[in-house]
Amino acid sequence: MTKIFNRLLLLACLMAPTAATAQVCLVSKGKPQGRIVLAEDNDVNRKAAKMLQRFVRETSGAELDITATAKRAKNDVVIGGKTTEATDDGYVIDCTRGALTIKSAGGKGAIYGVSALLEKCMGVDYLAKDFYTLTPSADIRIPEMHVAESPAFRFRQTFSYSNNDSTYRDWMRLQDHSELFANNMWVHTFDRLMPSKVYGKAHPEYYSFISGERRPGNHSQWCLTNPDIFEIVASRIDSIFKANPGRNTISVSQNDGNDTYCQCPECKKVNEYEGSPSGCYIRFLNKLAERFPDKQFSTLAYLFTMHPPKHVKPLPNVNIMLCDIDCKREVPLTDNESGRDFVKAMEGWAKISNNIFVWDYGINFDNMVAPFPNFHILKKNIQLFKRNHATMLFEQVNGSLGTDFSEMRAYMIGKLMWNPELDADSLMKTFMKGYYGPAATYLYRYQQMLTGALLSSGTPLWIYDSPITHKNGMLNANLRKAYNELFDEAEKAVEADSALLAHVRIARLPLRYSELEIARTENGGDKAEVENALDMFQKTCAMYDVTTLNERNNNVDDYCRLYRERFLPSDVKNKAAGAKVTWNIPPQEKYQPIADKALTDGLYGGTTYVESWVGWNGEDADFVLDMGETKTVRQVSTDFLHQLGAWILLPKSVAYYASEDGKTYSLMGTREFAEDRDISVKFVPAVVSLDKPVKARYIRVVVKTLGLCPDWHYGVGYPAWFFLDEVVVE
Repeated sequence: MTKIFNRLLLLACLMAPTAATAQVCLVSKGKPQGRIVLAEDNDVNRKAAKMLQRFVRETSGAELDITATAKRAKNDVVIGGKTTEATDDGYVIDCTRGALTIKSAGGKGAIYGVSALLEKCMGVDYLAKDFYTLTPSADIRIPEMHVAESPAFRFRQTFSYSNNDSTYRDWMRLQDHSELFANNMWVHTFDRLMPSKVYGKAHPEYYSFISGERRPGNHSQWCLTNPDIFEIVASRIDSIFKANPGRNTISVSQNDGNDTYCQCPECKKVNEYEGSPSGCYIRFLNKLAERFPDKQFSTLAYLFTMHPPKHVKPLPNVNIMLCDIDCKREVPLTDNESGRDFVKAMEGWAKISNNIFVWDYGINFDNMVAPFPNFHILKKNIQLFKRNHATMLFEQVNGSLGTDFSEMRAYMIGKLMWNPELDADSLMKTFMKGYYGPAATYLYRYQQMLTGALLSSGTPLWIYDSPITHKNGMLNANLRKAYNELFDEAEKAVEADSALLAHVRIARLPLRYSELEIARTENGGDKAEVENALDMFQKTCAMYDVTTLNERNNNVDDYCRLYRERFLPSDVKNKAAGAKVTWNIPPQEKYQPIADKALTDGLYGGTTYVESWVGWNGEDADFVLDMGETKTVRQVSTDFLHQLGAWILLPKSVAYYASEDGKTYSLMGTREFAEDRDISVKFVPAVVSLDKPVKARYIRVVVKTLGLCPDWHYGVGYPAWFFLDEVVVE
């Protein structure tokens, strides 16, 4: 547990106030003057009391006793009692007539009231996992005050590694879905409720009709117009609620994957009438809500169900979990095309429901350790959710250590979820001052410069982004030089403090990672300089236990190993370098502009398919490389991408052919691919070596597609992608 004694945070209520305003003296000259009294001795009140006791002790050295006695004395702090001045999880702090009371409106109101008192009157601020600031003082006096606060959202959760610290989670007034949802059933629950491995073979009619046939599988959706499904699911739900007393909410929601909804004649008829596939889902959820009127049923409005139905309205106990996954993040949701489509959907749901749960995204899934300057949009988006009847909010941000300014993003979002009217810039400055100390001024300038560069570039910010997308914008060479100068100053400012130095160095990792990613897309760089940068990145990650680079848990050591093997210039000379490409079966249209060069330019693609890779969707690939003259060939290899989350699977096979005249070809060899269900992003080479070299000017490459995504995959029933980049002839 790290704490920082920050004397700049001294507040008036820590100093001796005048007799007119001093109401309660908790500590005088390091000696306790009062006690902590529990109005009701329950778990929440006792936890609140222990929090207050702990931070009074750490601030002053004095230990306040905790008692459940009904007899109260001067300078006591009374925790407990009910208030109607706030809503659930809210609190009232009242310090008048020589008495200090913290009352709860329900839930964890008493705990949140204590954390508010510690922040407002004792200069304590809990900033991140195991890290907080406080102001030492031998005297703690609480002035006259009456504060009543309620949360803007009744449920608030962030996906941040700091949540593993229970004190941080309480301090930031956060919850966890496991506290609410029965049996942890909260998203993508179809296959858990009605497993395809149990029902799929015997009853394919229970599953989506796609591309001409039923597609049972663990990522398939249900045929919601099939009357038999309802009773199976209702029975399963009844057993879950009975096995989880005290949990009154369950999610009945589509499996992950886009456009995999049922398109049988009956479902299609409903979808057309309702104007959205969500129509079938809401009709089904309403039946469950009627069957269990005392329970809450949550369902996703996600990808193909994002837009509301035209006619059916969700019942009051049907909760709409609305997700903005496809939206760009460089501006607020109201200000770009993708965001406005979501806003249209949200406003539509708001007209028919007051029970909306927003799932918001603030993370780069493919490159979590990369700059993601979205701080300027946080407040406006959260205010937008509140205006449109959202009562619950989940912010998927910063899942792991090392994510771009993860601690600050989680801090700001936590504060804004409680009160969206807080000033976001002030929150950023407060956090930076406590978490980065004297380095704060440099990192604040970095964030302002980075945000301005993003906005002026006109380049969207995406949750599947790559630093390479921004190499001519917010991450251009001149800006990276300026950013590094600011980080140099920041590290210098805190070099004597190991905790603050660690914070600064971790904050710098996204910039270091971006420089490595950009370097691999540019020929003619200084190999030794890149190797040094890679060593520094790996060393810093190891020093501070930063292990994960993306949602698929590709780790730092593997990245650095592959970088050395794959991206650093090698001694291998590609005889097909710069070869002219003739397409028999060309790639998808959006990849054609780079395809003629990308296959033989010596630059390998990374974990994000949006750069360097050339893709085919549900079709074979067939092309010929003209090397310009006849050469001796002994080996051909092609590089393939495996990224299941983006529907990018390995093809069935690749075959290589050689020709001297471009008319008659001989088979050099074939490589077949085994099925791979591993979610990690991989680069898979397909190599064919000859015992006896051949003469060839032309190399033909034929790739056989997998066709449709298999039943275990997110895209079941839809064409699978495959991507390749470099073809190397040796």
